[in-house]
Amino acid sequence: MKKKICLFVCLMLALLVSTASAASKINSDGYYKGIRLAGKVKVVDAFPDIKVQIVNSFPDLKVQVVEAFPDKIGQWQFVESFPDFTIQFVNAFPDIKIQYVNSFPGLP
Repeated sequence: MKKKICLFVCLMLALLVSTASAASKINSDGYYKGIRLAGKVKVVDAFPDIKVQIVNSFPDLKVQVVEAFPDKIGQWQFVESFPDFTIQFVNAFPDIKIQYVNSFPGLP
């Protein structure tokens, strides 16, 4: 009986570790599905490149809104024309979760 419980606990821990490592949707270089998460961003209502949910904790990306030179990962300049990529804000089933910050943008 103890062996079965131990085996079950070990399998659950292995499953937890594998899902935690798979949870990172953004690679270490700051790309999501080939899109560099820095630059000029346009908010759209349909057919976005990325669906985004705003959260207060455990984000996939920390975003700093800037007025110019959005060069670093996580620095976004919102524009109406000539975006680098488009986003749609959603409340459920996002591609990535972001948290707005005033400094230190990028991967958490």
